[in-house]
Amino acid sequence: MSGPAVIVTASPDQTCQAGELLGQLVSPCDVVALTGDLGAGKTVLVQGIASGLGVIGHVPSPTFNILLVHRAPITLFHFDLYRLEQASQLADIDFYETLESGGVSVIEWADRFPGELPPDRLDVSISAPDDATRELRVEGTGPRSHRLERRWVEKWQRSTRDVRS
Repeated sequence: MSGPAVIVTASPDQTCQAGELLGQLVSPCDVVALTGDLGAGKTVLVQGIASGLGVIGHVPSPTFNILLVHRAPITLFHFDLYRLEQASQLADIDFYETLESGGVSVIEWADRFPGELPPDRLDVSISAPDDATRELRVEGTGPRSHRLERRWVEKWQRSTRDVRS
């Protein structure tokens, strides 16, 4: 694909559903890097990813914890880098080792330290043109994440066609 694909959702529930579809597609060691303003829907998307992975229970924002680990058939590592001030703090939370530990890593506020992200990841930038609508700009940055991007967008398009039929 050339340039980012765009998934448009019309409600928080639909944003969660988009995340659930992604959660059904991710594989061990996949990294999803989320960006967007406060309240854009990053945590809602992660809640959907968690559901798609089979995580049971509430999935809160890890803002004050920096990292929350959710057990499922594939472990979900949910990072929130908002409160970190320096890239050196990433080593303190075992960021690099966690990315390679066999789970799926989803990173909120990934734009805080773009140079520290792995070269092959799925970038998802969320914007809110109005109170309900969310635009998810999706772009793989390497071969593995390009395939994931394509599969997610296709699955989303099929699911929204099915709803309209």
